[in-house]
Amino acid sequence: MKTADVRTKTNDELAEQLDALGRESFNLRFQRANGQVENTSRVRQVRRDIARIKTVLGERHRRAS
Repeated sequence: MKTADVRTKTNDELAEQLDALGRESFNLRFQRANGQVENTSRVRQVRRDIARIKTVLGERHRRAS
């Protein structure tokens, strides 16, 4: 996911996607602990996507204040 894609979405869409990525991150941590994770690079991608979404939401919140 690119930052430009994140910026085009609404706050509600970003909140939903953030929730979904959080659940995926949780599941990947358990898979990694059990040695079952197939795509190890996905863990890093999910973390970075979460950071991108939180950054954009924070910028919007500061701009609105």
